[in-house]
Amino acid sequence: MRVGITYDLRDDYLREGFSEEETAEFDRSSTIEAIDNTLQILGFQTERIGHVRSLVEKLADGQRWDMVFNICEGMFGAGREAQVPALLDAYQIPYVFSDPLVLALTLHKGLTKRVIRDAGIPTAPFAIVNDITDLDGLDLPYPLFAKPIGEGTGKGIDARSRIDNREALTETCERLLKVYRQPALIETYLPGREFTVGIVGTGQEAKALGTMEVFLLQQAEANAYSYVNKENCEELVKYRLCKDEIQLTCEKIALDAWRTLNCRDGGRVDLKLDARGIPNFMEVNPLAGLHPSHSDLPILCGLLGISFTSLIQLIMDSAMKRII
Repeated sequence: MRVGITYDLRDDYLREGFSEEETAEFDRSSTIEAIDNTLQILGFQTERIGHVRSLVEKLADGQRWDMVFNICEGMFGAGREAQVPALLDAYQIPYVFSDPLVLALTLHKGLTKRVIRDAGIPTAPFAIVNDITDLDGLDLPYPLFAKPIGEGTGKGIDARSRIDNREALTETCERLLKVYRQPALIETYLPGREFTVGIVGTGQEAKALGTMEVFLLQQAEANAYSYVNKENCEELVKYRLCKDEIQLTCEKIALDAWRTLNCRDGGRVDLKLDARGIPNFMEVNPLAGLHPSHSDLPILCGLLGISFTSLIQLIMDSAMKRII
């Protein structure tokens, strides 16, 4: 079986003049090497396609694949993660991970939380700030937490994201609106333990691999699993398997969210405890990072004794069911 690999290589965009933060969600060459080599070990014939523009060129040139392993995050537009799967759907080429609807929805954290809230899944009270005047009607008690509506890898999140008064809220929202040129998500600050649940599979066949707790070390940036903390996780963050009584609750909530949103094949759901000790949905990542030693999902698998090869096999097994 011929498997194409679509991805955004960080070095390509850095050479084009984009900044380190702008390219934070994109993949290192070592990630592509690991995925490519693993797919070959599993018996697939691989071809590296690259980003969406490369995919367009190859499709126009008549090239086709039996399956595409898609980890493209995209650079431009609110539907940037949906661009590659939308193209592949148009050409009826099967692919790994979620479809365009899911990827467009879940990139917008506010719309995702609306769906999650309507499904009865616990998530922190929130508001979407499209313009600074939206703060005039905000009715959420402090402390609050603010972040861009459609970024990953902790972009736009730092120690200032925890907010205790109106002055700080206004200042933070003005900065986020200006720098990231998108709405800001404001939500009740969750003060408790933070977890990520790894998931593989689709629909009722989806299963939780396990739950990992995220600990910020003393020298880490305060208040959040921020951009700086994620980029320097080897020095600033400690990860530990969760095996206490909260694990099953986290995994049930994560699976409920995964199935509600119709996510496919593999990814992560992030949760944090509220003031009452109840796990709250924060975000879903249906295109989770796959660097073997730097990304949360492979780190979790490593703690569970699941090899990177086994993780890719589980993901491919789920995707292959759609073409058999």
